[in-house]
Amino acid sequence: MATSVAVRTDLLPARYRDLALIGRGGMGDIYRATDAVLGRDVAIKILADRYAEDPSVRERFTREALAAARLSGEPNAVTIFDVGEHEGRPHIVMEYLGGGSLDDLLRKGGAQPPQRVLAWLEQAASALDAAHRRGVVHRDVKPANLLLDGDGNVHVADFGIASAGGMDSLTMTGTVLGTAGYLSPEQAQGERATPASDLYGLAVVAFELLTGERPYASESPTAEAAAHVNAPIPSVSRRADVPPELDAVFARALAKDPAQRFATGAEFVAALRAAFADAAGRTGPLAAVPPTAPTSVTRPLHPPRNPWPLLIALLAAGAIAGALLAYFVTRDGGSPAPARVITQVQTVTTQGKVTTVEKPVTVTTAPATTAPVVPPVGQSGEALNDAGYAKMQAGDYQGALPLLEQAVSKLDGTGKLYEAYAKYNLAYTRFQLGNCDGVLDLLDQAEAIEGRKGPIDRLRSQAEDNC
Repeated sequence: MATSVAVRTDLLPARYRDLALIGRGGMGDIYRATDAVLGRDVAIKILADRYAEDPSVRERFTREALAAARLSGEPNAVTIFDVGEHEGRPHIVMEYLGGGSLDDLLRKGGAQPPQRVLAWLEQAASALDAAHRRGVVHRDVKPANLLLDGDGNVHVADFGIASAGGMDSLTMTGTVLGTAGYLSPEQAQGERATPASDLYGLAVVAFELLTGERPYASESPTAEAAAHVNAPIPSVSRRADVPPELDAVFARALAKDPAQRFATGAEFVAALRAAFADAAGRTGPLAAVPPTAPTSVTRPLHPPRNPWPLLIALLAAGAIAGALLAYFVTRDGGSPAPARVITQVQTVTTQGKVTTVEKPVTVTTAPATTAPVVPPVGQSGEALNDAGYAKMQAGDYQGALPLLEQAVSKLDGTGKLYEAYAKYNLAYTRFQLGNCDGVLDLLDQAEAIEGRKGPIDRLRSQAEDNC
């Protein structure tokens, strides 16, 4: 929002005091005021003086209020308190949020952290999906119309050119309404907007939040609107530090044909989350069970109905372990390697009953003189993390350690998802090696970037218990 500016006091009824101009919309100005009757701050949109004498514009302004009022009960839509008229000028009284808009954040800081973006998109999608269920199409979804409250939650605002089902339409086919940078191809061609048009605008907002720029940004609004119709869909992963798995999601969300887009905003955000999760599974936090204390027992919450898949898996694991044991015993001309005895714990489910089996197992280890892994010179932090992660998957935590330490050193402070991945992987590796140094700090730093994750919580809990 713009900086508050003191204004004349006769624009509204006397109950609204301490007016301050905080923004300008396409049809009027927006003020912050105090409702002296109810004792709360409100935002009030007043139809611009130049439009007040035009009956069709007054009708459109009133229709905005009625369309928005349909959604006042939704958590992520701006609530309408009152619709009225004073001195011949209509006004709409709304809740005052006070956190600015996503447009403000983009102008100040550019691209935003993915975890935060996903939360905002989820909230905006919730409000838009609710509007669509009530027959309301926003038609101007953009960062400036996504307002933040004091807790950083998004609320969809300004249904000023909304098309509401069941009301007389004031928009003729061939009239372009909206903002060029966020126009769907059908809107840019003068066709009637639909819920799919709003979801296209939401996808453009998502692209901008993740990359810091609109997909078809141009100095010419006309050229930008035309690009939405004719230009190929750009790769989001080439514009920002986001995984390539997102490209397929945006290819669908920004499809030229409305029928090819996601059916709802919730479906679009779920696809984005799934793409990030797929990427994390490839190079990020391990999908395997976090490390446990040597004698802890893991039991399933509910015994599987059919015990055979579990028994087959255990037998296969035993066969693999036997093959590895034979390899280590016979390599290097059959010379025995140092051995140690550990207690192996297995949980077996048979006919619905859980049984815990403990037995001593002799395990050979590599000679202590094995040469340490030296990270390749000049590799990026991302590449070092990937190399360390590959060794983790192979069970070579000693080999993974120097790679991940180098990765964390190079990525530290970047705020990238890879920084979160590397710090989690380093914490996991140290814990597996019995070294608790910095494990909890690394997990806190990973969570600050990536948000709360189950693997992080589980590893933190085990580190707190065992370190």
